Amino acid sequence: MLHFVYLMASRPRGALYLGSTNDLRQRVEQHRAKAVRSHTATYNIGTLVWFEQHPTYRDAIHRERRIKKWRRAWKIALIEESNPDWRDVSSEIPL
Repeated sequence: MLHFVYLMASRPRGALYLGSTNDLRQRVEQHRAKAVRSHTATYNIGTLVWFEQHPTYRDAIHRERRIKKWRRAWKIALIEESNPDWRDVSSEIPL
């Protein structure tokens, strides 16, 4: 089973949310539906702008915790390295 670390945004260079999950499609839909009162619901964060796959839960959590300590500028650079237009990449989630 794959595990994912992902970043969602409200708009280009807007509010960001970093998380990890083993079902990225479902998690993105939960954020978009505002199913849980959270940071994503409060700041209208609904665009998946970056994600990466990891073979284990442990690897994904480790990576998420490392990125959470990063400065905002580094997170923006991470997104813009592969997605300079801040487009929604949810169609690229592997099946």
